[in-house]
Amino acid sequence: MKLSRQNLITAGLLVSTLGFGGCSPAFWGGAAAGVLGTGAGYEVQSKRQMDRLDDDLRSGRIERREYEQRKEQIEKGSIIY
Repeated sequence: MKLSRQNLITAGLLVSTLGFGGCSPAFWGGAAAGVLGTGAGYEVQSKRQMDRLDDDLRSGRIERREYEQRKEQIEKGSIIY
């Protein structure tokens, strides 16, 4: 019996998917913690950027128009802001 390339790829994907099903809850918990940690890191960075931006506006280093533009950019990349 000769298998086509498409059948081999399908079989390979099936086998690899079954392998993921056997991962322990600790693996999935660790993966979830990693995702949350990464997200928190981005939010901390966004907070720092906003603090710097507020300071720049108060000190007169930037004008209100530039402040609003930069604030909008930070908000687009943040969940909190």
